[in-house]
Amino acid sequence: MKILMATSECDPYYKVGGLGDVVPGLAIALKKIGHDVRIVLPKYDVKTHTAVWKAVNGPMIVNMGYGVEFARLLQAKYKTVPVYFIEFDKYFCRPGIYGDGGGSYWDNWERFAFFCRAVIDMCPFLNWAPDVIHANDWPTGIIPVLLKMHTRHGILGDTKSVFTIHNMAHHGYAPRELLKFAGLYDHYWHPFAMEACGSINVMKGALQFADKITTVSETYAEEIKTSAYGYGLDDVLRYRANDLIGICNGVDTGIWNPETDKFLPKNFSSKSMGGKSVCKQKLQADMKLVVESGVPIFSVISRFFEQKGLDVLCDILPDAVATMAIQFIALGSGDGNLERRFVELANRFPERIAVKIGFDAALAHLIEGGSDFFLMPSRYEPCGMNQMYSAIYGTLPIVRATGGLRDTVRNYDEVSGRGTGFVFDDLTPLALYNAIKRACATYYNCGKHFEKMQRLAMKNDFSWKKSAKKYEKIYSSLRAHRQYPTHCS
Repeated sequence: MKILMATSECDPYYKVGGLGDVVPGLAIALKKIGHDVRIVLPKYDVKTHTAVWKAVNGPMIVNMGYGVEFARLLQAKYKTVPVYFIEFDKYFCRPGIYGDGGGSYWDNWERFAFFCRAVIDMCPFLNWAPDVIHANDWPTGIIPVLLKMHTRHGILGDTKSVFTIHNMAHHGYAPRELLKFAGLYDHYWHPFAMEACGSINVMKGALQFADKITTVSETYAEEIKTSAYGYGLDDVLRYRANDLIGICNGVDTGIWNPETDKFLPKNFSSKSMGGKSVCKQKLQADMKLVVESGVPIFSVISRFFEQKGLDVLCDILPDAVATMAIQFIALGSGDGNLERRFVELANRFPERIAVKIGFDAALAHLIEGGSDFFLMPSRYEPCGMNQMYSAIYGTLPIVRATGGLRDTVRNYDEVSGRGTGFVFDDLTPLALYNAIKRACATYYNCGKHFEKMQRLAMKNDFSWKKSAKKYEKIYSSLRAHRQYPTHCS
């Protein structure tokens, strides 16, 4: 099949969050099983890579609702996958992807509406008709709507759409003029189409008109159909429930593999764990903690946002390090108040808590390799990646039972010693404290169980292979049987 993946992020070119990892990982896995997969994203003026582009043909016409614009189409290749970049300086020659230090760009709705139209016009420009356009999150949410306008004519007449929700919290609100700007029919200004609370809701449009909807874990697919997690679109998702499928993200095992990881001082595997203790000692030394091989390290690598439950973690850390013989390491940045709280805790307990504000890829790998436990007390987590990275490195995750965390971590059974981590239900200070205490007790009092869990966790298959097969099945079903939503089409 011919599959075009439209995205606003793609590592190693531009990345803000997990979306940047998911798109290339899935594309490469689909390419390996024989599909013609290509990626398209905007060309931002963000200096984070050393890509070599070549221009494709001449200027590309982009048919906007108000008239014609001319963009340039560039092409590169990431491993085996062709990657296209839409170059249009008016919208994308800026220092940020979604915004700068002062917040989001005010015209993001214009920027990404233009990108969606450019993706549609790119296909005839290349004379290449994909069987499926796979759109990701609200910046590409207009694509499924536009495709419904091409269902009976043109090169995209047989092209279907899949829309993946990576995070329900971000919808892409826009004024009504978006319809005219993007060349959409005015009757899409309707509660059963794109209108919501007097504005255009781009994600709502995608959910209404995509042929299939996916999200990044089975549990999250169920959660977002409830008012607690649906952010006002749970009624639409319940209506489209038969077309909503949860598929857990995969891990790029070429990057995250303790047997080959170039960032580790010594590699290790589930059969030969000696290198992990070397990693632990280097981690303690590098973070200026007391080097004690027998003391468990609990770690966090995260964006510092409320979603991640790190405020609750800050609440209980003083009691945890005062009552348990543990060390704690945090790497990340984000909310200024959380950054200050973590730094204050590190200053208060310098021998037990170490914090680095920012991001450091080498340190992230060393933390995964050298820690004993990894904390993810998220309020919600569509999929999560670090719990899978941690398991692969024999670092047992401690997670709240939500979204992909529930799907990828098997709770410790104190009788059999089986499990791949520690799972708790309620995000309260007491529940989180008790989860850390339980992990600590297992480490000190049930060493054989702890080692058994490490090896079980490391044997998990979190590669993209299984997930890619599930997406392949969805694409195949769409090619065989066109499925229209029964409303507003």
